[in-house]
Amino acid sequence: MHIKPIDALEKLKKSDKRFIELFQHGTLSVEMYKPHNVDLQLPHNRDEIYVITSGEASFDNNGIISKVNTGDFLFVPAYVSHRFYDFTTDFSTWVFFYGNVGGEASLNDDE
Repeated sequence: MHIKPIDALEKLKKSDKRFIELFQHGTLSVEMYKPHNVDLQLPHNRDEIYVITSGEASFDNNGIISKVNTGDFLFVPAYVSHRFYDFTTDFSTWVFFYGNVGGEASLNDDE
């Protein structure tokens, strides 16, 4: 599978949504996300990775604030509050959801 960010953004634009799933395999889901004015995300029930494809933003990951730029990698565990803000108009990011509901850390709960 090969998906270029420019192609993903074009599909997203045509969908008139803020995100679009582009690939799914097993527990892996790959999306492109481009918020408009405000990031309205709520915590997700699976672990999540972001890789910034364009632009800049501030990112609040459960109260820890980071400035993020193109190419940056972010990890958010399942159920953790997070959102982008002060993002540039060209801001977009790959989103990777994977693993079981509850996140990979939940696999260690029985040990």
